[in-house]
Amino acid sequence: MLDREGFRPNVGIILLNQKNQVFWGKRIRSHSWQFPQGGIDRGESPEQAMFRELHEEVGLHPEHVRIVARTRDWLRYEVPDRFIRRESRGHYKGQKQIWYLLQLITHDWNLNLRATDHPEFDAWRWNDYWVPLDVVIEFKRGVYEMALTELARFLPRPDHRNRYLRGGMRQRDGGDMQPIRTQERHGGGPRFALPPGASLDTPPGAMPAGRTKNG
Repeated sequence: MLDREGFRPNVGIILLNQKNQVFWGKRIRSHSWQFPQGGIDRGESPEQAMFRELHEEVGLHPEHVRIVARTRDWLRYEVPDRFIRRESRGHYKGQKQIWYLLQLITHDWNLNLRATDHPEFDAWRWNDYWVPLDVVIEFKRGVYEMALTELARFLPRPDHRNRYLRGGMRQRDGGDMQPIRTQERHGGGPRFALPPGASLDTPPGAMPAGRTKNG
């Protein structure tokens, strides 16, 4: 479904944890990282498409999140010809997106990258809000920066309390609250917790903890 200018309606999702870190997914069988996103089907509203994509890509349901804000207008990006199927060239131009800022209000063990038979991601991590844009595919960087900038003023006040420190939970070094699923470091060192599907790999160009986009 394309508009008159050749842009396909789409939604993008910025998912926050209680520390205002964002969900960052690694595309399956690739080294690129991105936010969840997906097309709006005929007859769907942007919000309906957002909740459908939220479940299909990260396994969450509406009761797992709170809508904090959305972009006022469509944000567009053009897709280079080399990424467009040959049969679509000439009439498909790119994507126009409504971006949603969501806050996770449940445990992150509810994240599930295998909620459908066609997963989009094979690993995930929490990242600082100002994600390293140099690891986003080049033609999407402008839209990412516009969405993050517009929605930044709606960021909730970070909650650093140990609200999930209870049975079955343990606090990691650095304050992240994760379900206990321990692994041993090399050499029999201290244990740490790893949420399902999470990756220990840092995306290329990732900023050290505590840094912002402006350094």
